[in-house]
Amino acid sequence: MPEVAIQTRDLTKKFGDFTAVNQISFDVRRGEIFGFLGANGAGKTTAIKMLTGLLSPTSGEGSVAGHDIHSESEAIKKKIGYMSQRFSLYDDLTVKENIRFYGGVYGLSRHILRSKYDEILEKVDLKDEIDSRVGSLPLGWKQKLAFSIALLHEPKIVFLDEPTGGVDPITRRQFWEMIYKASEDGVTVFVTTHYMDEAEYCDRVSIMVDGKIEALDSPVELKRSFSAKSIEEVFIELARGAENSDG
Repeated sequence: MPEVAIQTRDLTKKFGDFTAVNQISFDVRRGEIFGFLGANGAGKTTAIKMLTGLLSPTSGEGSVAGHDIHSESEAIKKKIGYMSQRFSLYDDLTVKENIRFYGGVYGLSRHILRSKYDEILEKVDLKDEIDSRVGSLPLGWKQKLAFSIALLHEPKIVFLDEPTGGVDPITRRQFWEMIYKASEDGVTVFVTTHYMDEAEYCDRVSIMVDGKIEALDSPVELKRSFSAKSIEEVFIELARGAENSDG
């Protein structure tokens, strides 16, 4: 059996009387591209914040890279990369300064960091923009740079929260090529998205509706199970089912 990189059992988060994440359970295998799908407000970001140590669960269990999310959040942070849905780099710093800053945050030596500059700039085609302020770059370049910096310290797992929101289709495709490359290198990729077509790029997909995981399988098996032509059709059926049960 493949090594389990992420595991949850009945993971729950409540804010007062509101349950944002409701008893979700799943495993993510090492090197897998795991899609966490759902409409805006479905609970995806809350779940990812619990797994990355940014938010304490109300109840349930979970582990990331072999560390307990309740008691070992600092150890988890050292082994993961994280890219938030709101662009996470500093607009008023240059490309080079952002790389240097995050290299320091991740504890990389100057020698290692120097070797990383060319690697990152080549990957995102920004050699001519190394001294440009990040705020002046197109959104797609910013997002690709942010992903590369999230991998700067060679983490075992990277969490991407709505990474392609607002970017054009060509850049989205380029971004997913970067995700494929990371997976081939053994990195586990946990990606949240509300773009249903992006589910087709994942090894397995979890679909959240109103804080619950309503389906989890490979894209092929999900479409087969629901007699659907696309993941979007699967999602619509699940969402309608949830509305009917609430009614």
